[in-house]
Amino acid sequence: MEVTLEVVGDDEYTFEVTNETYADLLAALDINQHLVTVMVDGRPVPEDQPVDAARARVVRLIKGGRF
Repeated sequence: MEVTLEVVGDDEYTFEVTNETYADLLAALDINQHLVTVMVDGRPVPEDQPVDAARARVVRLIKGGRF
């Protein structure tokens, strides 16, 4: 199955997946899974869930600024 992973504020990446999880896709892009959330149809999904959607978005949880 082909899946497109949109990294918000960056680019889109296409993968051919069989049994990969969302964490596997993040690792392939060298993205720390603790700093992002993966969204499918507007809802967060666990990173250890097998990829089961044709499109997903990666949203950074923390982005610069002052407290």
